[in-house]
Amino acid sequence: MKIYVYAISKNEQKFCKRWYDSVKEADGVYVLDTGSEDETVKILSQAGAVVKTEIINPWRFDTARNRSLALVPEDADICVCCDLDEVFDKGWRAALEKVWKKGIKQAYYRYVWSHDETGREGHVFFIEKIHTRRDFEWVHPVHEVLKYTGREPYSKINLPITLHHYPDEKKSRSSYLGLLELSVKEQPEDDRNMHYLGREYMYKGLWEKSIETLKRHLSLKSAIWADERCASMRYIAKDYLGLGQVREALRWLYRAIAEAPYLREPYVDTATLFYTQKNYYGAIHFCLEALDIAERPQSYISEPRAWNEYPYDLLSYSLYSVGNYEKALFYLEKAIELNPTDSRLKGNLEFFRQKVNA
Repeated sequence: MKIYVYAISKNEQKFCKRWYDSVKEADGVYVLDTGSEDETVKILSQAGAVVKTEIINPWRFDTARNRSLALVPEDADICVCCDLDEVFDKGWRAALEKVWKKGIKQAYYRYVWSHDETGREGHVFFIEKIHTRRDFEWVHPVHEVLKYTGREPYSKINLPITLHHYPDEKKSRSSYLGLLELSVKEQPEDDRNMHYLGREYMYKGLWEKSIETLKRHLSLKSAIWADERCASMRYIAKDYLGLGQVREALRWLYRAIAEAPYLREPYVDTATLFYTQKNYYGAIHFCLEALDIAERPQSYISEPRAWNEYPYDLLSYSLYSVGNYEKALFYLEKAIELNPTDSRLKGNLEFFRQKVNA
């Protein structure tokens, strides 16, 4: 099979070598550079990539990705879209060739979007950026996705490969809000981008705008995915907390739990709110409810702090606050099992032991 990688780039010189080493298992690597002012183009070209420079104005991620896809030769069997701040585990091509069958047009695979300071996986979900050369195009100005343009039904396959994301935290993403607003203006009935826009307003502390937008998301007929609806309700709760309206925030957290009772995240958010309000028995209850959920969903909605040591740590503190030192020690030890390098947790361990043995 002919397998080609394609990407967009701009001022990515510090990632070029690592990225190219990750994707060079392909038959060819094609990059659309959108105006780098550093050594990105030179480094990629010397490594062996085919690089074309084009300024996209006005900027849209979907336009840039479609232009980069256009660079891929027509004889491609499989196209692999991969950004320069991402890294495939070695052997990805062999794994792909082993499972790809006739009739398959697209694949989904694990994407580790974030890692903590120790290198542990954080936010993990599946993405679908591997596809056939024809019948696909990128849509949406930001948070762009592949749209199938063919007429015949087609199959997707789950690939046993992992792609890791190591973003440049210093890189500006200030354009995202404007592009999301444009995306919603272009397609006001698109529930996905309405949700993203409301979330972006929340990130920027625009509480009222976020509440209005997320409620619009919940009102859309197409907004039927319970996980995302639950997330919108949780974000509305965060907005009300930003406005100092604790009771309204709690009301929305209860709605979030009712919407998707199989997710840990709304329970963890509720436990956190109770803890900050010194309602330790409430925090204990919702921590235990969260920990009763053992299976982590593989969607972008799943948040790291609901699945790392945080619920155990919060539960331990809450139990300590009501004088239940033995159980507090038990859950603290569980937290340390998940994060054995945390000095604060280890410091608490000796203190809690002293309390139990007093």
